[in-house]
Amino acid sequence: MAEMSESSPGGSGRNPRGTGAGVSSVAAMKGRSRPEDEMLMEEVVEHKNLSAAYRRVVANKGSAGVDGMRVDELGSYLKGNWPRIKEELLSGEYRPKPVRRVEIPKPGGRGMRKLGIPTAMDRFIQQAILQVLDSIFDPGFSDSSFGFRPGRSAHQAVLKAREHVASGKRWVVDLDIEKFFDRVNHDVLMAWVARKINDKRVLRLLRRYLQAGIMDDGIVTPLREGTPQGGPLSPLLSNILLDELDKELERRGHTFCRYADDSNIYVGSKRSGERVKESISRFLEKRLRMKVNEEKSAVGRPWKRKFLGYTMTVDKKPRLKVAPESEEKLRVKLNEILRRGRGRNLEEVVKEMKPLLTGWINYFKLSEVRVTFERLDQWLRRKLRPIFYS
Repeated sequence: MAEMSESSPGGSGRNPRGTGAGVSSVAAMKGRSRPEDEMLMEEVVEHKNLSAAYRRVVANKGSAGVDGMRVDELGSYLKGNWPRIKEELLSGEYRPKPVRRVEIPKPGGRGMRKLGIPTAMDRFIQQAILQVLDSIFDPGFSDSSFGFRPGRSAHQAVLKAREHVASGKRWVVDLDIEKFFDRVNHDVLMAWVARKINDKRVLRLLRRYLQAGIMDDGIVTPLREGTPQGGPLSPLLSNILLDELDKELERRGHTFCRYADDSNIYVGSKRSGERVKESISRFLEKRLRMKVNEEKSAVGRPWKRKFLGYTMTVDKKPRLKVAPESEEKLRVKLNEILRRGRGRNLEEVVKEMKPLLTGWINYFKLSEVRVTFERLDQWLRRKLRPIFYS
């Protein structure tokens, strides 16, 4: 893309990484720690912050929103329209467009996951807000929270879980919050956000994003609860809300790991786990207006439950291994490719499978039990043999 002027977001400047790798916003450079600061929107629209947001959105690509604008068209649109949009943001008049409803299959054929795709412009503005808010909220988040945070990962969560079990916490309270992203209470969430944000323009815009609505088949449905997955702000807002759960668990002295809405609390006995599950369920319902999914939540042995696709052995010093459900999900995806492979040559089929297998192996590289990989290798060889000889 051609170089843009200093007055538009795609101009020159240092190229910080996206917020997942620790973007430096104006707030971070200033070392701002004043919750009374009411000039946050000025930081959002500051040129270096916007340039970083633009590069991040372009790098992430993604499909168009309800207005049909592709990400690669965003730069030229900003050249002619950014002064007006910037003024709307600073005056508190900017109004986001509804998100576009998209449904993608859940792993293993377990129904569909609903996503809300914002327009390219709204993704850009959300990313700019995210980079500033991250520097305010993330330092106060729990050390036991690992999801969607700069410098944190699912692998770190899994290793910490193994450490808790090795320390003698041989029971786990596996909590699943029922339809978390669909049930977020806007008033409760905004109350937690407002504890650290005093700029009414930012608060008003965040609420507008929450309530922008969903367009499905040309019809816009207003949102009275929930934060649709698909936009840059959704993961941070979920962490802000669930930080209240983290703080409550810390106050009670519990050992736990949380990754987004997936929480595991490690205890010393089944009886203790049942008490914790019951009391935390009450806390979630009363304080956060969230309900625990009783069908998916349980108190059990860590080696009989899964966490982020992994489970572990029963040994005193447990070893990580691939959960059976994760292996089965991979087989389902590979079978879909193999079915399409009938009548094609082996090279084409392997080329299609390679990205999936590479990603899967990289994610499960922490596994210390190799039998899963050996079993999959044998299974895949049997499946490929008929294609090779056809």
